[in-house]
Amino acid sequence: MNTIELKNILIHRISEINDISFLNAIKTILDSKASDNTIVLTHNQRNEIIASKKEIEQGLFIDNDGLNSEIEGWLSAK
Repeated sequence: MNTIELKNILIHRISEINDISFLNAIKTILDSKASDNTIVLTHNQRNEIIASKKEIEQGLFIDNDGLNSEIEGWLSAK
């Protein structure tokens, strides 16, 4: 597979993604390459990212506002 074929495959695959978080992650990767700051992830880091993405898709997360409310509740209970 040459560079042009690989680029076309990637463009096609990216066009099928609707997950905004995942697309933002891809954008971050592309932006970092453009600025020439390459980040090399370990196998474990890649697995953590994949696991985190699955948790987000399942709704197993709390947003910043929700976390702040939870912390406020803990602090006011003291």
